[in-house]
Amino acid sequence: MTTKLLIATKNHGKLEELRRIFGDLGLELVSADELDLPDVDETGDTFEANAILKAKAQAEASGLMTIADDSGLEVDALDGAPGVISARYAGGGGSEANVRKLLAALADVPDERRTARFRCVLALADPRGALGERVELIEGRCEGRITREPRGTGGFGYDPVFLPEGEDGTMGEISAAAKDAISHRGRACAAMRERLAAYLGARR
Repeated sequence: MTTKLLIATKNHGKLEELRRIFGDLGLELVSADELDLPDVDETGDTFEANAILKAKAQAEASGLMTIADDSGLEVDALDGAPGVISARYAGGGGSEANVRKLLAALADVPDERRTARFRCVLALADPRGALGERVELIEGRCEGRITREPRGTGGFGYDPVFLPEGEDGTMGEISAAAKDAISHRGRACAAMRERLAAYLGARR
């Protein structure tokens, strides 16, 4: 019987990324949306705290091994903002409103000071398995800078205004495969895939 892995998100962009990255592990990935699970309030003040909150709550609610992520954008010139409130930075209006607010905040910041990074923390919870009450944490980062206007229509969130180090195109311009190789979530997922493969081997 195929092992189910709950991805504690209702963001379909994130889910598709994880399905690509974990696709060779023989798991059936299901989302919180597909199981109609209630939202988990992100009350933590760090990415780690929020990832743990979501993983534990949805593992308990579903009875499934669960991976949750918390991720966001940290801009040096804004003292690390938007950080843990990246998804709700503008208070509503979705990604386009968030991007507009970010670019307005950086309007007078010169190119050399527009450095930023995407961070992703993944938490693996399996309270009915060998992990018990423990939660495994993995972090991935992608350094870059913020462009002056959106470029590209791929990805989601802040991707069109984030230019990764060493790349000519923003996260909104590069291919999905290229993004998976360098993105904060791609790096975190690659490390989690190794951890998960070892865990599944011991669990079966």
